[in-house]
Amino acid sequence: MQLLAVPMASSGGGGITLLLPLILIVGMIWFMSRTQKKQRQRQADTVAKLSPGTKVITTSGLVGIVEETDDDYVTLEISEGVLVQVVKAAIGRVIPEEDAADEPAAAADDDAETTDEATTPEKVDVPDAGGEKADGKVQDTPKLPPTHTEN
Repeated sequence: MQLLAVPMASSGGGGITLLLPLILIVGMIWFMSRTQKKQRQRQADTVAKLSPGTKVITTSGLVGIVEETDDDYVTLEISEGVLVQVVKAAIGRVIPEEDAADEPAAAADDDAETTDEATTPEKVDVPDAGGEKADGKVQDTPKLPPTHTEN
């Protein structure tokens, strides 16, 4: 048995087809590193703005007011008389002053609505309330799955 080697036909553009994926990969790496650099710069700016009295939210969701700042740590007051020391890198964002001023006003509006509703209660007709459908038939209660198997 004799094997014949047949040369494969080349398309002629082999160099550019190998170079294009490499260019795309380098471009993606450059774009991702640029995005990370911007995020680090924003974080550094946020930490640099910290001063006593600033209201902040940590990356773990803890809300507090800055009491004191060191080189590496920030002391937050999370409740009246409760101080917590966190790493500066854990500060997620600073709550602007106007947002902090709007919160008590919004709470006062909610309290006003609550007192109005308490003085004039309205009856709301909910068809599924009480286990009855709108046509007067009793709904089946949902059945729980069995807790054990019977043999």
